Order: sequence, then structure tokens, then C-alpha cells
Amino acid sequence: MNYIVVIKYATLFFPFFALLFTLPFILTEYHKYGGISKLKSFIIYMFIYYLICAYFLVILPLPKISEVAKLTTPRTQLIPFDFILDFIKHSSLDISDTSTYITAIKEMYFYGPVFNIILTIPFGIFLRYLFKCDLKKTIFYSFLLSLFFELTQLTGLYFIYPRSYRLFDVDDLILNTLGGLLGYYISKPFIKLIPSIKSLNNETIEKSKIITGFRRSLVFSLDLFIVLTLDLLIIIFIKDNIYINLLVIFIYYFIIPLFLDTSTLGQKFLKIKVLDYQENKNIKRLILRKLLFVIIYILIPILTCSIILNITNDYIREFIGLIIIILILIFYLVSIIKYFFTKKEMLYERISRTKLVSTISLENVEKTLDKNNLK
Repeated sequence: MNYIVVIKYATLFFPFFALLFTLPFILTEYHKYGGISKLKSFIIYMFIYYLICAYFLVILPLPKISEVAKLTTPRTQLIPFDFILDFIKHSSLDISDTSTYITAIKEMYFYGPVFNIILTIPFGIFLRYLFKCDLKKTIFYSFLLSLFFELTQLTGLYFIYPRSYRLFDVDDLILNTLGGLLGYYISKPFIKLIPSIKSLNNETIEKSKIITGFRRSLVFSLDLFIVLTLDLLIIIFIKDNIYINLLVIFIYYFIIPLFLDTSTLGQKFLKIKVLDYQENKNIKRLILRKLLFVIIYILIPILTCSIILNITNDYIREFIGLIIIILILIFYLVSIIKYFFTKKEMLYERISRTKLVSTISLENVEKTLDKNNLK
């Protein structure tokens, strides 16, 4: 199969893999740095795209299982540097005849080994720039990537096929590892042209001091997911009881923050806590904040609707009810837009004089990195 065709297939599959990766990536970046660098994200997604392309180039085209079952070709080639002997024996290259040079380059005995080197050059570049790997680690990880490719071929795509449909070649291990090594050295001049990953992370940490609407929405969604999961587990394993579910919600939002430095589990994971305007821990204002949220967004709308339902006149009830429902929906819509898409404080925040504060700092991140390096 033509290399360009394989890359087209990889491009079609890339959005699917990117979608699976996006949510864990967002949560991890906000947990570590309080935000996401656009340039860093672009580089990471390019790395994923590269891996997909490389993998597809190794496994495609996929033959029919019936065809593979009939194969009698060798499964392994375990003689190191056998590609050199193949080139010498089978290539049309004649050193004394310059007209054979172009022809020899176009033959598989030449472009096959060259392709195996080129295949992992980007891997070496990414390892050095993105993951700060030194020379030894680059060689080691390049070898592991090549070994993964070769075992994929040897096992017949993880035993989907009755036998291997491509050759397990020790020369590929050598050439792929060499490609990663070349990528490591080639990357040096290019790395100087773009900001380092460390500088991008530091810039993100500085920006994280301001709690954006997206970060607030992420915390809100994570907390809601945890609560709904707990309620679901209770329904499945204990009992479907509204009072037990309400108790779980109360414990999660009111009790747990008292023991987690004013943070819920979601806020703790995403490095956010609730402080007063002087950035002090204030339990009374924390409780007031949560009570105001419940009153403004839950109790008042419910009480309003219940009052409307008790109106005896059908015409007045329907007319006033429609107006009230529209006003409530507009209020919720405006609140959602304000909370999720702006940095403005909410009504319950102004009254309780509390705010969300990022707990991420450059010093804490560096300490964490130092501990990980010591391990």
C-alpha cells in the first residue's frame, strides 16, 4: 500500500483517538498546571498523530485471514545487518556506473532500510523535546517502540491472524533505534527555535492564578460526576432512596470541604479552594456560600413553582406560571453563561464574600517534579 494512502487512513482515525485522549489530558493539565498551553497541546496532539501514522505504516495493508493461513514464508529474520548483504547481492547498484545510482535508490533493498530509519526520527525528536529524555533513554524507548512494532507483526496483529503476515526482522530493531538516535541529535537546532516545555508550563501556571470560566465549569462538572456516580452506586448496591441520595449530596458539598481545606474532591484534584476576599480560610463564609447557592438556584425556584401550582384560577395560574417559568429559565441561562464563560463573580459569591482561588504555584510544581526525579 502506498505510504500516502496509509497516512490518509491515519488522518481519518486521528480525531477518534484524539477524542479519547482529550478529557484525560485536560484533567491532567489542569491538575498539574491549572490550565492548558495551546502550543504544548498542539505538540502533544502532533505526537499522537505521528504514533498513529507510524503504527498504521507498520500494520497496513491488512490481508485476508484466509490468505495469511496459506503463507509459508519465514516469520523471523534474526541475522543482524542482513539488509546490507541483501543490498550488495540484489541491488542493481554498480559503483562504476553512475546511471545505476538512481535505479538502486528506488529499489526496496535501499528504501526499505532508509524508511525504517526515517520512521522513528520524529520519535527521537519528540522524546528529547516533549519528554526531556537524555540519550540513553531515547535509545531505550526507541528500541521499545521498534520491539512493539515487531511483536505486533510476529503475533499476527495480536493473534487475530493465524500467523504473522509480516517478517519479524532484527534489522528493523537496529534501524528503528538508529532513527530515534538521529532524531535526538537532529532535534537540537529545532528545539532552540520554539519555547521549552518548562517555559510553557510556567507560563500556564502564572495564568492559572485567574480562575477562568472553563476551569470553573470543569470543577463543577467533575464534582457533579462524582456525586452522580456515588448516588448511582447507592441505588445499585444499597437502596433507591431519595433521602439517602440527598444525604450524600449534603455530605459531599457541605461536610467534606470542612476536612479538605474548603475544597470538594473535584476542587482538590483541580487545585482550587474557597477563600474569603482577604484570601483567608473562613468556614462560616464557606457554609454561607453553599447555603446561598442552594437557596438561590434550588429552593427559590421550587417554592415559586409550588406557589403557582396552588393558585385556584386556571387562567391566572397558566398565565403567571408561563411567565415565571420563562423568567426562571432566563435566570438559569444567564447564570450558566456567567459562571461557565466569564470570570465574573456570582451573586452568592458577592453576598458571602468568597471566591475560588488557585492553589497551584510554580514552587509547588517544581517541588513535585524534584520528588518524582528523586524516585
